[in-house]
Amino acid sequence: MYRSLMEQPPVIREIHLGGGTPTFFSPIHLNKLLSEILKDATVHPDFDFGFEGHPNNTTKVHLDTLYQLGFRRVSFGVQDNDPEVQRLINRIQPFETVRKATTMARESGFNSVNFDLIYGLPSQTIESIQKTMEQCISLKPDRLAFYSYAHVPWTSRGQRLFDESNLPRAEVKLQLYMTGKASLLAHNYQDIGMDHFALPGEALHEAWQNGTLHRNFMGYTTHKTSLMIGLGVSAISDATNAFAQNAKTIHDYYARIEKGNLPVEKGFFLTPEDEIFRKYILDMSCKGETFFDPSHLALLEAFTFPELYNLQNDGLVTYDKLHAKISPLGRNFIRNICRAFDVRMLREKKLSATPSFSNAI
Repeated sequence: MYRSLMEQPPVIREIHLGGGTPTFFSPIHLNKLLSEILKDATVHPDFDFGFEGHPNNTTKVHLDTLYQLGFRRVSFGVQDNDPEVQRLINRIQPFETVRKATTMARESGFNSVNFDLIYGLPSQTIESIQKTMEQCISLKPDRLAFYSYAHVPWTSRGQRLFDESNLPRAEVKLQLYMTGKASLLAHNYQDIGMDHFALPGEALHEAWQNGTLHRNFMGYTTHKTSLMIGLGVSAISDATNAFAQNAKTIHDYYARIEKGNLPVEKGFFLTPEDEIFRKYILDMSCKGETFFDPSHLALLEAFTFPELYNLQNDGLVTYDKLHAKISPLGRNFIRNICRAFDVRMLREKKLSATPSFSNAI
């Protein structure tokens, strides 16, 4: 359906196979899916194909199949290695399984093996996060994402197995992050920003160093493309000046397709103001600083500067009418800092009694 809207075959630069666990599919089905996507398309010479794998069910055949299709990067969802934490989040995954999956990936030819870890999980302690970090670092992943746990039981059924009483307090959660970060920095991992770390020379680190780092709905990337098409339930597409999200349930997703419609459920076009402030947000999240256009000064003074004033008092940023820069301390709070540039949110200032987002810490 998307191909029918294109005047010429697409040039595919990136594929991110994720949004869950693709390796629940058989290698045969993954080959069918990706072969259809790549059929009659041009693959950019500087392509980047990556997928998310579950250590428990990623086989050598999975890895070999995806490698033959051009994939060179895999992200394994480790989350935490502590048995008690794994029991509470219903994800039993011995460290030896992670080690085996990592070894197989490298044997298959993958040149970038990444781990996703989470801090703030139920029953996590400083000691357990330290041990998890030591174990993971021993496998020398090329990149490591260290995400904050988002407690949203109203949207995630699995999180109803425990409640807030099992979760670390905000101050403890921050200590968990700082402990994990200290371990990574001590082993030469570089802080890219917003929970991402990479070894020197890794592609993400090089992009950060040379100022070409970009961020999209999938996270940090080394490429900036004008069109990102989201395929699958709840996937988000980005057409530079517009966003669109697919239906969030399988039933609604297929009902739209069966009627000959794209499965888009909602979306909006960016206003000129949105595009201006998106640039500032991308600069701050990818470069750690931004330079202001004097023609935007009225909007900045009305919405952004009051927020930056408070952040500067906390030692997180420095700013004047021409420039804003994140401090070393502020690198731990980039998401909070970027909120100062969300003029749409600041203008509306809607307060809802029903929670819809997780806490930053």
